[in-house]
Amino acid sequence: MSRLIIGLTGGIGSGKSAAADQFELQGITIVDADLASRAVVEPGQPALHKIAEHFGSDILQSNGTLDRSKLRHTVFASRPERKWLQALLHPLTNEYIKTHLDQATSRYTILVNPLLIETRQTAWCDRVLVVDVPREIQIERTMSRDDNSREQVERILDAQVSREQRLAAADDVITNDREIAHLHNAIDALHAQYTALADPKVEGMVKDV
Repeated sequence: MSRLIIGLTGGIGSGKSAAADQFELQGITIVDADLASRAVVEPGQPALHKIAEHFGSDILQSNGTLDRSKLRHTVFASRPERKWLQALLHPLTNEYIKTHLDQATSRYTILVNPLLIETRQTAWCDRVLVVDVPREIQIERTMSRDDNSREQVERILDAQVSREQRLAAADDVITNDREIAHLHNAIDALHAQYTALADPKVEGMVKDV
């Protein structure tokens, strides 16, 4: 397992995936909570059966896979339903994530999770990196990317921790409101910093930086 774990988070439309991709190009192992959440609801998994029982069989697509868009719209419109789903999936995704963190062999590992703070997975991380953009940019990007209405995007944003809470938890921040080259340059600088922190010669200093 990598000794140094960096938690990467940000609100919807902030550019977390683009940031993670750039770290991966540097040879860094990426453990993605979104991939974990997909893996535990694949056909044949017990969680998918429980979701279909709870929400009805029309939550599944014709090929038996989860209709993630329909589920997302359902749970973000209802706090109790969102809490039910979280209680079912969080233990399963946590186990998946921990297994993949244990298997990581790069100098440090990036744990990507939009709910890093809500799930308290910050406790697993040596540092927290937040990709931050103003709310209006989040809305515009997400509407363009996912073909969602403004109301749908705002519901998702309101269900996440606030921008202020996310920034308060950050050790490092990238403001991703400019061109992609700006994001890449910022990540290159952080890669050099994290690689230095992962060096055994500075072991024990990570928490104090």
